[in-house]
Amino acid sequence: MSLHKLSPNSFRAREVFDCITINGGCAISLPNAPAIGLNRILGLGTVNDLDKAYDWMQGRAGNRYLQLNLEAVADDVRSWVSTKGLHEHGPGWSKLTLDASLHSIDMPVRVSTRTVRAAEAPQFGSMMCSGFSFPPTLSAFWSAIVGKEGWLCFFALDGETPVGTGAIYVSGSYAWLGGGTTVPEFRNRGAQKALIAARINEGIANGVSTFVVETEAPSIGRPNISYENLRKIGFRRAYDRKNFKL
Repeated sequence: MSLHKLSPNSFRAREVFDCITINGGCAISLPNAPAIGLNRILGLGTVNDLDKAYDWMQGRAGNRYLQLNLEAVADDVRSWVSTKGLHEHGPGWSKLTLDASLHSIDMPVRVSTRTVRAAEAPQFGSMMCSGFSFPPTLSAFWSAIVGKEGWLCFFALDGETPVGTGAIYVSGSYAWLGGGTTVPEFRNRGAQKALIAARINEGIANGVSTFVVETEAPSIGRPNISYENLRKIGFRRAYDRKNFKL
């Protein structure tokens, strides 16, 4: 919801980027983005709310998804999913959390990091699009969060050259980590580990005690390095969300 609010009006109009909020949850649509995270119904757990979001999504273009923690919803919601003929798409996502004391995370890293400067917002947006295989026309979407209230954006560096990105969104004592990507030739050198440490330490300095992140749920024959790395740092699985294609 914050990403939508902060995006430029011209960008919203050009990309037909829209979002509605429903009882604390939302439905969001950015058709040119391949990511599920920007084309989904999220945070809804009643049939009435899901009906509203589903009807709204029917008027959107591109791929559209519903994310649900099936272990936490009532039987009528499961019946609703079945009645709509929705089928699971992919392995789903795991939500992980980290409870941090008011001390920095002692995590040895080999890569330096720093916050993104305001003048570097276009570069940050461009790197994010490249890393996530977004069309270059969507760079303004990511650029818009640099320096905005609640957000902190980071670069991982090779010398003075940015080679990786990461973002943190802080709300009270909670923080969400996302936007982690590294340019291909510098992957597997510790950039994301360094960015996770930098964001956690920055969050703690700003009063955060609970960090959350999501990644693809591991499955038999399909291990997830990101999931395992987060677990090694101290993150613990909270629940899984199934992805249903609308």
